[in-house]
Amino acid sequence: EVQLQASGGGSVQAGGSLTLSCAFSGDTFSSYAMAWFRQAPGKGREGVSCISRGGGSTYYTDSVKGRFTISIDNANNTVYLEMNNLKPEDTAVYYCATDERYSCGRYYFHYQLDYWGQGTLVTVSS
Repeated sequence: EVQLQASGGGSVQAGGSLTLSCAFSGDTFSSYAMAWFRQAPGKGREGVSCISRGGGSTYYTDSVKGRFTISIDNANNTVYLEMNNLKPEDTAVYYCATDERYSCGRYYFHYQLDYWGQGTLVTVSS
C-alpha cells in the first residue's frame, strides 16, 4: 500500500519561500507520477503541479508558474515543491498525491487519484 507523508508547511510573509516535501513508500517510486494539490479556506481543491515518472517533465497551474518548482529525489523517494515569492493567495493546505495509472499533464488533476498525503498548512501573511 502506497503511503505519502507531506511536511514542510509553515507561516511566512509575502515574498518569502518554503519547500514542501512528500515522502513516498510502499511501492516503486519511479512508477508513479507525483502531484501537489492545495485547498484554500472555503475553496475547492486545486491542482498545483505534477511531475512525470522519473522526473522528465513537469506541469504547473498558471497561478504558480515561475514561482513554484516541483522536483523528485529518486534516491530518497521524495517529491518536493519549492515555493518562492509566496503570496497571501497561496495560503492553503497542500497535499501530495499520486496514482500509478496516470501520467503527469493538465488532465492529471482531474482524475480520482488513489493515494493522498495528510496535508501540510502553508500560511502567507501580507
